[in-house]
Amino acid sequence: MIEVQHLTQRFGDFTAVDDLSFDVRPGEVLGFLGPNGAGKSTTMKMITGFLPPTSGRVRIFGEDIARQPVAVKQRLGYLPEGAPAWGEMTVLGFLRFIGAVRGLSGNALSQRLQQVVAQTELQEVLRQPVHTLSKGFRRRTGLAQALLHDPDILILDEPTDGLDPNQKQQVRDLISNLAEDKIVIISTHILEEVSAVCSRAMIIARGRKVADCTPAELEAKSRYHQAVAVRFQQPVQAAAVFAALPGVTEVDEMENGRSYLLLPQPGARLYHDVSEVIDRHGWQVDTLHIERGRLDDVFRQLTGI
Repeated sequence: MIEVQHLTQRFGDFTAVDDLSFDVRPGEVLGFLGPNGAGKSTTMKMITGFLPPTSGRVRIFGEDIARQPVAVKQRLGYLPEGAPAWGEMTVLGFLRFIGAVRGLSGNALSQRLQQVVAQTELQEVLRQPVHTLSKGFRRRTGLAQALLHDPDILILDEPTDGLDPNQKQQVRDLISNLAEDKIVIISTHILEEVSAVCSRAMIIARGRKVADCTPAELEAKSRYHQAVAVRFQQPVQAAAVFAALPGVTEVDEMENGRSYLLLPQPGARLYHDVSEVIDRHGWQVDTLHIERGRLDDVFRQLTGI
């Protein structure tokens, strides 16, 4: 497991990470969220040993990364922010170099190269210099180097940045499969990433942890949790009727009365009463559903944005 204990990083008078503690266990995919400047990348750098903390410590499978840096880093795969690489190298040359650094050679290196190239779909750019790649292919090259030595832990900083929707889905599927026998931490500002691949979500703001729970628990903190959305086939003057229902705190009318969103009081369940009043008035419904909650709403509440 990963144990982060009272981790703090200061740059002069500025505190980037402030007394941060958490654990991550095998099989978990932790989504590490926060606004720009919250301390996400700085935390990733400290967990991987790239940046020593001002105070606090990181233990990985019981070993302190500050005291056993080589042993710990052998078990880590790290995709840094921006996926840095040597631009003059070809993709294949870069991956071979990383494999050699990781102690791979011969058939073992060839087999792992074949596997990660297939996983990240880099076949068509293997002979291209890295500096000629699109942002998406650079990202996938960075992911390939993180996977090359088959690490126990993956630390991924914005793994789908620059990818098109199809490529994002491919990477998310890959992460989900890898999580079966690895610890995965994903630092991201893309909220949909959390719902798509993470079993746990942590939000930090101004270097401090402000939430740590499952994505479903995070959604349940939203004022839109259990809200009822209805869209009629034709505009309907239903605002006053909906507002009079028990448990309704707010009615948002959209599309000149064709769509409505009913926000509930905490713990209220509106769907049955809404459905009943629609039937009673004979209104023709296009869609009617319950909202799970909105991560962007919770994110703004917790981070003060």
